Amino acid sequence: MAFSPRLELRQGQSLVLTPQLQQAIKLLQLSNMELGAYVENELERNPLLEKADENETANLRDEENEPGEAPAENTSDGTSDTELKFSEAETGSVAEDILDTDFDNVYSDESRAEAIERQTPPAPATSDWATMKASGSSGSSGSGSPGDFSFESTLSRDITLVDHLNEQLNMTFHDPAQRMIGLHLIDMVDESGYLAGKLENVALRLGTSLEKVEATLKEMQRFDPCGIMARNLAECLALQLAEKDRLDPAMQALLDNIELLAKHDLATLRQLCGIDSEDLSDMIAEIRSLNPKPGLAFGSIVVHPVVPDVFVRSAPDGGWHVELNSGTLPKVLVNNVYYSKVSKTATAADDKEYLSQCFADANWLVKSLDQRARTILKVSREIVRQQDAFFAYGVQHLRPLNLKIIADAISMHESTVSRVTSNKYMATPRGVFELKYFFTSAIASALGGDAHSAEAVRHRIKALVNDETAQTVLSDDKIVECLRDSGIEIARRTVAKYRESMKIPSSVQRRREKKSRLNEEFSK
Repeated sequence: MAFSPRLELRQGQSLVLTPQLQQAIKLLQLSNMELGAYVENELERNPLLEKADENETANLRDEENEPGEAPAENTSDGTSDTELKFSEAETGSVAEDILDTDFDNVYSDESRAEAIERQTPPAPATSDWATMKASGSSGSSGSGSPGDFSFESTLSRDITLVDHLNEQLNMTFHDPAQRMIGLHLIDMVDESGYLAGKLENVALRLGTSLEKVEATLKEMQRFDPCGIMARNLAECLALQLAEKDRLDPAMQALLDNIELLAKHDLATLRQLCGIDSEDLSDMIAEIRSLNPKPGLAFGSIVVHPVVPDVFVRSAPDGGWHVELNSGTLPKVLVNNVYYSKVSKTATAADDKEYLSQCFADANWLVKSLDQRARTILKVSREIVRQQDAFFAYGVQHLRPLNLKIIADAISMHESTVSRVTSNKYMATPRGVFELKYFFTSAIASALGGDAHSAEAVRHRIKALVNDETAQTVLSDDKIVECLRDSGIEIARRTVAKYRESMKIPSSVQRRREKKSRLNEEFSK
Protein backbone atom coordinates (compact mmCIF):
# COMPACT_ATOMS: atom_id res chain seq x y z
CA MET A 1 0.00 0.00 0.00
CA ALA A 2 1.39 3.36 -1.07
CA PHE A 3 1.41 6.13 1.52
CA SER A 4 2.29 8.92 -0.91
CA PRO A 5 -0.22 11.74 -1.63
CA ARG A 6 -2.45 11.23 -4.67
CA LEU A 7 -5.65 12.50 -6.23
CA GLU A 8 -8.79 10.35 -6.35
CA LEU A 9 -12.24 10.80 -7.88
CA ARG A 10 -15.21 9.39 -5.98
CA GLN A 11 -18.88 9.42 -6.80
CA GLY A 12 -21.57 9.26 -4.15
CA GLN A 13 -25.10 10.31 -3.25
CA SER A 14 -26.14 12.42 -0.28
CA LEU A 15 -29.19 14.32 0.83
CA VAL A 16 -28.48 18.04 1.20
CA LEU A 17 -30.97 20.26 2.95
CA THR A 18 -30.97 23.60 1.18
CA PRO A 19 -31.98 26.74 3.08
CA GLN A 20 -35.33 26.68 1.28
CA LEU A 21 -35.95 23.07 2.27
CA GLN A 22 -34.96 23.82 5.87
CA GLN A 23 -37.50 26.64 5.85
CA ALA A 24 -40.23 24.30 4.62
CA ILE A 25 -39.42 21.76 7.34
CA LYS A 26 -39.44 24.51 9.96
CA LEU A 27 -42.85 25.76 8.86
CA LEU A 28 -44.35 22.30 9.35
CA GLN A 29 -43.74 22.21 13.09
CA LEU A 30 -44.74 25.81 13.85
CA SER A 31 -48.03 26.50 15.61
CA ASN A 32 -50.52 28.88 14.00
CA MET A 33 -49.37 31.76 16.24
CA GLU A 34 -45.69 31.10 15.53
CA LEU A 35 -46.45 30.82 11.84
CA GLY A 36 -48.25 34.16 11.85
CA ALA A 37 -45.28 35.84 13.52
CA TYR A 38 -42.88 34.21 11.03
CA VAL A 39 -44.92 35.40 8.04
CA GLU A 40 -45.13 38.92 9.46
CA ASN A 41 -41.36 38.97 9.73
CA GLU A 42 -41.04 37.80 6.12
CA LEU A 43 -43.47 40.51 5.01
CA GLU A 44 -41.22 43.12 6.58
CA ARG A 45 -38.03 41.58 5.19
CA ASN A 46 -39.13 40.78 1.64
CA PRO A 47 -40.44 43.76 -0.40
CA LEU A 48 -42.10 41.50 -2.98
CA LEU A 49 -44.44 39.88 -0.47
CA GLU A 50 -47.72 41.39 0.65
CA LYS A 51 -50.83 40.33 2.49
CA ALA A 52 -53.78 39.15 0.44
CA ASP A 53 -57.29 40.19 1.38
CA GLU A 54 -60.24 37.91 0.76
CA ASN A 55 -61.49 40.09 -2.10
CA GLU A 56 -58.04 40.21 -3.70
CA THR A 57 -57.70 36.43 -3.47
CA ALA A 58 -61.10 35.97 -5.08
CA ASN A 59 -60.25 38.39 -7.89
CA LEU A 60 -56.93 36.67 -8.45
CA ARG A 61 -58.63 33.30 -8.81
CA ASP A 62 -61.09 34.74 -11.35
CA GLU A 63 -58.27 36.29 -13.39
CA GLU A 64 -56.21 33.10 -13.39
CA ASN A 65 -59.06 31.15 -15.01
CA GLU A 66 -58.66 31.23 -18.80
CA PRO A 67 -61.55 32.61 -20.92
CA GLY A 68 -64.17 29.93 -21.37
CA GLU A 69 -62.70 27.81 -18.60
CA ALA A 70 -64.89 26.77 -15.71
CA PRO A 71 -64.03 28.22 -12.30
CA ALA A 72 -61.93 26.08 -10.01
CA GLU A 73 -64.01 23.63 -8.01
CA ASN A 74 -63.85 23.61 -4.26
CA THR A 75 -62.24 20.63 -2.60
CA SER A 76 -63.57 18.93 0.49
CA ASP A 77 -61.43 21.10 2.75
CA GLY A 78 -63.03 24.33 1.56
CA THR A 79 -60.06 25.56 -0.50
CA SER A 80 -59.94 25.84 -4.27
CA ASP A 81 -57.75 23.94 -6.67
CA THR A 82 -56.23 27.24 -7.75
CA GLU A 83 -55.01 27.98 -4.24
CA LEU A 84 -53.69 24.46 -3.78
CA LYS A 85 -51.94 24.25 -7.11
CA PHE A 86 -48.84 22.33 -6.11
CA SER A 87 -48.61 18.55 -6.22
CA GLU A 88 -48.37 16.58 -3.00
CA ALA A 89 -45.03 14.94 -2.25
CA GLU A 90 -45.38 11.29 -1.32
CA THR A 91 -41.96 9.80 -2.00
CA GLY A 92 -41.16 8.55 1.49
CA SER A 93 -38.16 10.59 2.59
CA VAL A 94 -38.33 13.62 4.83
CA ALA A 95 -37.11 16.00 2.14
CA GLU A 96 -39.41 14.65 -0.56
CA ASP A 97 -42.37 14.70 1.84
CA ILE A 98 -42.07 18.45 2.14
CA LEU A 99 -41.18 19.70 -1.33
CA ASP A 100 -40.11 18.03 -4.52
CA THR A 101 -39.02 20.97 -6.68
CA ASP A 102 -35.58 22.07 -7.80
CA PHE A 103 -35.21 25.79 -7.13
CA ASP A 104 -31.53 26.05 -7.90
CA ASN A 105 -32.13 27.83 -11.18
CA VAL A 106 -35.62 29.15 -10.61
CA TYR A 107 -36.27 32.74 -11.65
CA SER A 108 -32.64 33.27 -12.55
CA ASP A 109 -33.46 34.18 -16.14
CA GLU A 110 -34.21 37.86 -16.62
CA SER A 111 -36.57 37.04 -19.45
CA ARG A 112 -38.88 35.49 -16.87
CA ALA A 113 -39.61 38.94 -15.50
CA GLU A 114 -40.58 40.17 -18.97
CA ALA A 115 -43.10 37.36 -19.34
CA ILE A 116 -44.96 38.13 -16.11
CA GLU A 117 -47.88 40.32 -17.04
CA ARG A 118 -50.70 38.87 -14.97
CA GLN A 119 -52.92 41.23 -13.08
CA THR A 120 -52.04 41.25 -9.38
CA PRO A 121 -52.63 43.75 -6.59
CA PRO A 122 -51.23 47.20 -7.52
CA ALA A 123 -47.58 47.93 -6.89
CA PRO A 124 -46.46 50.40 -4.23
CA ALA A 125 -46.22 53.97 -5.40
CA THR A 126 -42.46 54.35 -5.54
CA SER A 127 -39.89 54.79 -8.21
CA ASP A 128 -36.74 54.34 -6.22
CA TRP A 129 -36.53 50.63 -5.45
CA ALA A 130 -33.05 51.05 -4.01
CA THR A 131 -34.66 52.74 -1.00
CA MET A 132 -36.95 49.76 -0.73
CA LYS A 133 -33.94 47.43 -0.76
CA ALA A 134 -32.20 49.36 2.00
CA SER A 135 -35.27 49.32 4.24
CA GLY A 136 -36.07 45.68 3.50
CA SER A 137 -39.84 46.28 3.29
CA SER A 138 -42.37 47.58 0.80
CA GLY A 139 -44.97 50.27 1.30
CA SER A 140 -47.81 47.80 1.07
CA SER A 141 -46.64 45.81 4.09
CA GLY A 142 -46.02 48.78 6.35
CA SER A 143 -48.10 49.71 9.35
CA GLY A 144 -49.34 52.95 10.75
CA SER A 145 -52.22 53.66 8.38
CA PRO A 146 -55.52 54.85 9.89
CA GLY A 147 -57.10 51.50 9.11
CA ASP A 148 -54.57 49.74 11.37
CA PHE A 149 -55.80 51.52 14.51
CA SER A 150 -57.29 49.36 17.24
CA PHE A 151 -58.63 50.19 20.66
CA GLU A 152 -56.63 47.31 22.14
CA SER A 153 -53.45 49.34 21.65
CA THR A 154 -54.78 52.04 24.01
CA LEU A 155 -55.44 49.71 26.95
CA SER A 156 -53.53 50.46 30.12
CA ARG A 157 -51.03 47.92 31.43
CA ASP A 158 -52.03 45.77 34.38
CA ILE A 159 -50.17 46.39 37.63
CA THR A 160 -47.93 43.41 38.23
CA LEU A 161 -47.05 41.93 41.59
CA VAL A 162 -43.47 43.21 41.29
CA ASP A 163 -44.67 46.77 40.64
CA HIS A 164 -47.02 46.60 43.62
CA LEU A 165 -44.28 45.36 45.94
CA ASN A 166 -41.78 47.94 44.69
CA GLU A 167 -44.19 50.78 45.48
CA GLN A 168 -44.61 49.53 49.05
CA LEU A 169 -40.85 49.00 49.37
CA ASN A 170 -40.14 52.65 48.50
CA MET A 171 -42.70 53.88 51.03
CA THR A 172 -41.58 51.55 53.85
CA PHE A 173 -37.78 51.65 53.84
CA HIS A 174 -35.58 54.72 53.82
CA ASP A 175 -32.29 52.91 54.47
CA PRO A 176 -30.55 52.25 51.10
CA ALA A 177 -29.17 48.95 52.40
CA GLN A 178 -32.63 47.67 53.30
CA ARG A 179 -33.97 48.82 49.96
CA MET A 180 -31.24 46.86 48.20
CA ILE A 181 -32.09 43.76 50.23
CA GLY A 182 -35.80 44.28 49.51
CA LEU A 183 -35.19 44.53 45.77
CA HIS A 184 -33.34 41.22 45.78
CA LEU A 185 -36.11 39.60 47.80
CA ILE A 186 -38.77 40.89 45.38
CA ASP A 187 -36.83 39.37 42.49
CA MET A 188 -37.12 36.02 44.24
CA VAL A 189 -40.94 36.13 44.45
CA ASP A 190 -42.79 33.86 42.00
CA GLU A 191 -46.15 34.61 40.40
CA SER A 192 -48.03 32.92 43.27
CA GLY A 193 -46.40 35.27 45.79
CA TYR A 194 -43.98 32.81 47.39
CA LEU A 195 -40.32 33.47 48.07
CA ALA A 196 -38.28 31.04 45.96
CA GLY A 197 -34.70 30.83 47.19
CA LYS A 198 -32.60 30.84 50.34
CA LEU A 199 -31.94 33.91 52.45
CA GLU A 200 -28.37 32.76 53.00
CA ASN A 201 -27.67 33.29 49.30
CA VAL A 202 -29.02 36.84 49.47
CA ALA A 203 -26.85 37.66 52.50
CA LEU A 204 -23.79 36.18 50.80
CA ARG A 205 -24.43 38.00 47.54
CA LEU A 206 -24.95 41.40 49.18
CA GLY A 207 -22.24 40.97 51.80
CA THR A 208 -24.56 41.50 54.76
CA SER A 209 -25.67 39.49 57.77
CA LEU A 210 -28.42 36.87 57.63
CA GLU A 211 -30.15 38.56 60.60
CA LYS A 212 -30.56 41.78 58.62
CA VAL A 213 -32.02 39.92 55.65
CA GLU A 214 -34.47 38.08 57.91
CA ALA A 215 -35.49 41.33 59.62
CA THR A 216 -36.13 42.94 56.21
CA LEU A 217 -38.17 39.96 55.07
CA LYS A 218 -40.24 40.00 58.27
CA GLU A 219 -41.09 43.63 57.62
CA MET A 220 -41.94 42.98 53.97
CA GLN A 221 -44.26 40.12 54.90
CA ARG A 222 -46.63 42.79 56.19
CA PHE A 223 -47.05 44.09 52.64
CA ASP A 224 -50.28 43.83 50.74
CA PRO A 225 -51.64 41.32 49.81
CA CYS A 226 -51.61 39.51 53.12
CA GLY A 227 -49.57 36.33 53.03
CA ILE A 228 -47.12 37.60 50.44
CA MET A 229 -43.43 36.57 50.40
CA ALA A 230 -44.01 33.44 52.46
CA ARG A 231 -41.53 30.61 52.09
CA ASN A 232 -44.10 27.80 52.18
CA LEU A 233 -47.83 27.23 52.40
CA ALA A 234 -47.90 26.97 56.19
CA GLU A 235 -46.16 30.34 56.58
CA CYS A 236 -48.50 31.93 54.01
CA LEU A 237 -51.57 30.78 55.93
CA ALA A 238 -50.00 31.76 59.25
CA LEU A 239 -49.44 35.33 58.02
CA GLN A 240 -53.08 35.64 57.02
CA LEU A 241 -54.32 34.14 60.31
CA ALA A 242 -52.05 36.44 62.31
CA GLU A 243 -53.57 39.42 60.48
CA LYS A 244 -57.00 38.22 61.66
CA ASP A 245 -55.66 37.53 65.19
CA ARG A 246 -56.58 33.84 64.86
CA LEU A 247 -53.12 32.28 65.13
CA ASP A 248 -53.51 30.50 68.47
CA PRO A 249 -51.37 27.52 69.59
CA ALA A 250 -53.90 24.97 68.31
CA MET A 251 -53.99 26.60 64.89
CA GLN A 252 -50.19 26.80 64.81
CA ALA A 253 -50.00 23.08 65.59
CA LEU A 254 -52.38 22.38 62.73
CA LEU A 255 -50.25 24.43 60.32
CA ASP A 256 -47.09 22.67 61.49
CA ASN A 257 -48.72 19.37 60.48
CA ILE A 258 -50.62 20.60 57.42
CA GLU A 259 -49.51 17.58 55.41
CA LEU A 260 -51.81 15.48 57.61
CA LEU A 261 -54.69 17.74 56.59
CA ALA A 262 -53.91 17.05 52.94
CA LYS A 263 -54.05 13.32 53.71
CA HIS A 264 -57.33 13.78 55.64
CA ASP A 265 -55.77 12.13 58.71
CA LEU A 266 -58.10 13.99 61.08
CA ALA A 267 -57.67 11.61 64.00
CA THR A 268 -53.94 12.33 64.26
CA LEU A 269 -54.56 16.07 63.88
CA ARG A 270 -57.01 16.08 66.81
CA GLN A 271 -54.41 14.46 69.02
CA LEU A 272 -51.62 16.85 68.00
CA CYS A 273 -53.79 19.95 68.38
CA GLY A 274 -55.53 18.78 71.54
CA ILE A 275 -59.02 19.63 70.32
CA ASP A 276 -62.26 17.81 69.58
CA SER A 277 -63.88 17.12 66.21
CA GLU A 278 -66.11 20.22 66.26
CA ASP A 279 -63.20 22.60 66.89
CA LEU A 280 -61.14 20.88 64.19
CA SER A 281 -63.96 21.29 61.67
CA ASP A 282 -64.15 25.02 62.47
CA MET A 283 -60.40 25.43 62.08
CA ILE A 284 -60.41 23.59 58.74
CA ALA A 285 -63.25 25.77 57.49
CA GLU A 286 -61.29 28.88 58.48
CA ILE A 287 -58.18 27.66 56.65
CA ARG A 288 -60.25 26.98 53.53
CA SER A 289 -61.39 30.61 53.53
CA LEU A 290 -57.78 31.84 53.16
CA ASN A 291 -55.94 32.51 49.91
CA PRO A 292 -53.10 29.99 49.35
CA LYS A 293 -51.74 31.96 46.36
CA PRO A 294 -52.06 35.68 47.11
CA GLY A 295 -49.80 36.74 44.23
CA LEU A 296 -52.27 35.58 41.57
CA ALA A 297 -54.51 38.58 42.31
CA PHE A 298 -52.21 40.75 40.20
CA GLY A 299 -51.48 40.90 36.48
CA SER A 300 -49.60 37.93 35.11
CA ILE A 301 -48.75 36.40 31.77
CA VAL A 302 -51.62 36.57 29.31
CA VAL A 303 -52.92 33.10 28.48
CA HIS A 304 -53.85 32.84 24.82
CA PRO A 305 -56.78 30.57 23.94
CA VAL A 306 -56.16 27.54 21.78
CA VAL A 307 -57.11 28.19 18.16
CA PRO A 308 -57.78 24.92 16.30
CA ASP A 309 -55.99 24.29 13.01
CA VAL A 310 -58.52 21.71 11.79
CA PHE A 311 -62.29 21.40 12.10
CA VAL A 312 -64.05 18.02 12.16
CA ARG A 313 -67.81 17.99 11.57
CA SER A 314 -70.28 15.19 11.04
CA ALA A 315 -71.25 14.67 7.41
CA PRO A 316 -74.80 13.91 6.20
CA ASP A 317 -73.71 10.45 5.00
CA GLY A 318 -72.64 9.45 8.53
CA GLY A 319 -68.94 10.12 7.98
CA TRP A 320 -66.79 13.04 9.01
CA HIS A 321 -65.97 16.24 7.14
CA VAL A 322 -62.41 17.49 7.79
CA GLU A 323 -61.41 21.01 6.79
CA LEU A 324 -58.66 23.47 7.62
CA ASN A 325 -59.31 26.55 9.71
CA SER A 326 -58.80 29.23 7.07
CA GLY A 327 -58.48 31.88 9.77
CA THR A 328 -55.12 30.46 10.88
CA LEU A 329 -53.64 30.22 7.38
CA PRO A 330 -51.54 33.26 6.42
CA LYS A 331 -52.60 34.68 3.06
CA VAL A 332 -49.65 36.18 1.18
CA LEU A 333 -49.11 37.03 -2.48
CA VAL A 334 -46.09 37.73 -4.63
CA ASN A 335 -46.37 41.14 -6.29
CA ASN A 336 -45.39 40.08 -9.79
CA VAL A 337 -46.17 43.44 -11.39
CA TYR A 338 -43.94 45.27 -8.93
CA TYR A 339 -41.16 42.75 -9.52
CA SER A 340 -41.46 43.19 -13.28
CA LYS A 341 -41.31 46.97 -12.90
CA VAL A 342 -38.30 47.25 -10.59
CA SER A 343 -36.33 44.50 -12.36
CA LYS A 344 -36.27 46.66 -15.50
CA THR A 345 -34.69 49.58 -13.59
CA ALA A 346 -32.06 47.50 -11.77
CA THR A 347 -28.70 47.81 -13.51
CA ALA A 348 -26.08 46.82 -10.92
CA ALA A 349 -25.26 43.12 -10.55
CA ASP A 350 -25.81 43.23 -6.78
CA ASP A 351 -29.22 44.79 -7.26
CA LYS A 352 -30.27 42.16 -9.77
CA GLU A 353 -29.05 39.37 -7.50
CA TYR A 354 -30.87 40.82 -4.48
CA LEU A 355 -34.11 41.22 -6.43
CA SER A 356 -33.90 37.74 -7.91
CA GLN A 357 -33.28 36.26 -4.45
CA CYS A 358 -36.26 38.11 -2.97
CA PHE A 359 -38.48 36.87 -5.79
CA ALA A 360 -37.33 33.26 -5.36
CA ASP A 361 -37.75 33.44 -1.57
CA ALA A 362 -41.23 34.90 -1.91
CA ASN A 363 -42.40 32.19 -4.30
CA TRP A 364 -40.82 29.50 -2.14
CA LEU A 365 -42.60 30.81 0.95
CA VAL A 366 -45.96 30.77 -0.84
CA LYS A 367 -45.32 27.21 -1.98
CA SER A 368 -44.17 26.12 1.49
CA LEU A 369 -47.32 27.52 3.08
CA ASP A 370 -49.44 25.74 0.51
CA GLN A 371 -47.64 22.44 1.06
CA ARG A 372 -47.89 22.84 4.83
CA ALA A 373 -51.66 23.22 4.58
CA ARG A 374 -51.91 20.17 2.34
CA THR A 375 -49.83 18.02 4.68
CA ILE A 376 -51.77 19.03 7.80
CA LEU A 377 -55.05 18.25 6.05
CA LYS A 378 -53.79 14.91 4.79
CA VAL A 379 -52.55 13.78 8.21
CA SER A 380 -55.73 15.01 9.93
CA ARG A 381 -57.97 13.09 7.53
CA GLU A 382 -56.06 9.88 8.18
CA ILE A 383 -56.25 10.41 11.96
CA VAL A 384 -60.02 10.86 11.72
CA ARG A 385 -60.29 7.74 9.59
CA GLN A 386 -58.24 5.69 12.07
CA GLN A 387 -60.11 7.02 15.12
CA ASP A 388 -63.63 6.95 13.69
CA ALA A 389 -64.95 5.03 16.73
CA PHE A 390 -63.67 7.73 19.08
CA PHE A 391 -65.59 10.48 17.31
CA ALA A 392 -68.73 8.34 17.18
CA TYR A 393 -68.77 6.70 20.63
CA GLY A 394 -66.24 8.43 22.92
CA VAL A 395 -62.83 8.04 24.51
CA GLN A 396 -63.45 4.46 25.62
CA HIS A 397 -63.27 3.47 21.93
CA LEU A 398 -59.97 5.23 21.22
CA ARG A 399 -57.73 2.89 19.22
CA PRO A 400 -53.98 2.38 19.75
CA LEU A 401 -52.18 4.49 17.18
CA ASN A 402 -48.60 5.45 16.41
CA LEU A 403 -46.79 7.62 13.89
CA LYS A 404 -45.79 4.68 11.70
CA ILE A 405 -49.40 3.67 11.05
CA ILE A 406 -50.27 7.17 9.82
CA ALA A 407 -47.01 7.53 7.87
CA ASP A 408 -47.50 4.21 6.05
CA ALA A 409 -51.13 4.99 5.24
CA ILE A 410 -50.33 8.33 3.57
CA SER A 411 -46.87 7.38 2.20
CA MET A 412 -44.93 9.88 4.27
CA HIS A 413 -42.02 9.70 6.67
CA GLU A 414 -42.66 9.31 10.40
CA SER A 415 -40.67 12.44 11.20
CA THR A 416 -42.88 14.44 8.85
CA VAL A 417 -46.00 13.20 10.63
CA SER A 418 -44.38 14.04 13.97
CA ARG A 419 -43.71 17.62 12.87
CA VAL A 420 -47.23 18.04 11.52
CA THR A 421 -48.87 16.85 14.74
CA SER A 422 -46.74 19.08 17.01
CA ASN A 423 -48.55 22.18 18.33
CA LYS A 424 -51.58 21.55 16.10
CA TYR A 425 -55.13 21.27 17.44
CA MET A 426 -58.31 19.72 16.11
CA ALA A 427 -61.81 20.97 16.97
CA THR A 428 -64.26 18.06 17.10
CA PRO A 429 -67.82 17.54 18.37
CA ARG A 430 -66.21 16.05 21.48
CA GLY A 431 -63.92 19.01 22.19
CA VAL A 432 -60.59 20.46 21.10
CA PHE A 433 -57.67 18.03 21.12
CA GLU A 434 -54.03 18.26 20.19
CA LEU A 435 -53.21 15.97 17.29
CA LYS A 436 -50.72 14.18 19.54
CA TYR A 437 -53.65 13.14 21.76
CA PHE A 438 -54.78 10.53 19.24
CA PHE A 439 -51.45 8.68 19.39
CA THR A 440 -51.49 6.26 22.32
CA SER A 441 -49.76 3.02 23.18
CA ALA A 442 -51.51 -0.35 23.12
CA ILE A 443 -52.66 -2.43 26.10
CA ALA A 444 -53.11 -6.13 25.38
CA SER A 445 -56.56 -7.69 25.49
CA ALA A 446 -57.22 -10.44 28.03
CA LEU A 447 -59.70 -12.12 25.69
CA GLY A 448 -57.39 -12.26 22.70
CA GLY A 449 -59.17 -9.52 20.74
CA ASP A 450 -58.00 -6.12 19.58
CA ALA A 451 -55.63 -4.19 21.83
CA HIS A 452 -56.91 -1.30 23.94
CA SER A 453 -55.66 2.27 23.83
CA ALA A 454 -53.77 3.51 26.90
CA GLU A 455 -55.94 6.63 26.97
CA ALA A 456 -59.09 4.48 26.95
CA VAL A 457 -57.69 2.45 29.87
CA ARG A 458 -57.00 5.68 31.80
CA HIS A 459 -60.59 6.73 31.18
CA ARG A 460 -61.80 3.35 32.47
CA ILE A 461 -59.69 3.67 35.64
CA LYS A 462 -61.02 7.17 36.28
CA ALA A 463 -64.59 5.95 35.82
CA LEU A 464 -64.04 3.16 38.36
CA VAL A 465 -62.63 5.62 40.90
CA ASN A 466 -65.50 8.07 40.38
CA ASP A 467 -68.04 5.33 41.11
CA GLU A 468 -66.45 4.51 44.48
CA THR A 469 -68.11 5.07 47.83
CA ALA A 470 -66.55 5.30 51.28
CA GLN A 471 -67.21 1.58 51.78
CA THR A 472 -66.18 0.40 48.30
CA VAL A 473 -62.84 2.10 47.68
CA LEU A 474 -60.85 0.05 45.17
CA SER A 475 -57.20 -0.80 45.67
CA ASP A 476 -54.85 -1.04 42.70
CA ASP A 477 -55.11 -4.84 42.77
CA LYS A 478 -58.89 -4.63 42.73
CA ILE A 479 -58.78 -2.22 39.78
CA VAL A 480 -56.59 -4.73 37.93
CA GLU A 481 -59.22 -7.43 38.52
CA CYS A 482 -62.02 -5.18 37.30
CA LEU A 483 -60.10 -4.33 34.14
CA ARG A 484 -59.30 -7.98 33.45
CA ASP A 485 -62.99 -8.84 33.82
CA SER A 486 -63.69 -6.27 31.10
CA GLY A 487 -61.03 -7.77 28.81
CA ILE A 488 -58.03 -5.52 29.58
CA GLU A 489 -54.76 -7.25 30.47
CA ILE A 490 -52.75 -4.83 32.61
CA ALA A 491 -50.20 -4.99 35.44
CA ARG A 492 -50.72 -3.43 38.87
CA ARG A 493 -47.68 -1.13 38.49
CA THR A 494 -49.18 0.17 35.23
CA VAL A 495 -52.43 0.95 37.02
CA ALA A 496 -50.49 2.80 39.70
CA LYS A 497 -48.58 4.76 37.04
CA TYR A 498 -51.78 5.76 35.21
CA ARG A 499 -53.48 6.66 38.49
CA GLU A 500 -50.61 8.93 39.54
CA SER A 501 -50.49 10.58 36.10
CA MET A 502 -54.17 11.52 36.55
CA LYS A 503 -53.49 12.92 40.06
CA ILE A 504 -55.67 10.25 41.70
CA PRO A 505 -54.62 9.57 45.33
CA SER A 506 -54.00 6.13 46.75
CA SER A 507 -56.86 4.00 48.03
CA VAL A 508 -56.00 4.84 51.65
CA GLN A 509 -56.13 8.56 51.03
CA ARG A 510 -59.32 8.29 48.94
CA ARG A 511 -61.01 6.38 51.77
CA ARG A 512 -60.05 9.12 54.25
CA GLU A 513 -61.35 11.83 51.94
CA LYS A 514 -64.69 10.12 51.42
CA LYS A 515 -65.14 9.46 55.15
CA SER A 516 -64.25 13.09 55.88
CA ARG A 517 -66.92 14.27 53.45
CA LEU A 518 -69.45 11.98 55.06
CA ASN A 519 -68.63 13.37 58.51
CA GLU A 520 -69.03 16.92 57.23
CA GLU A 521 -72.41 16.09 55.73
CA PHE A 522 -73.59 14.47 58.98
CA SER A 523 -72.39 17.45 61.03
CA LYS A 524 -74.46 19.79 58.88
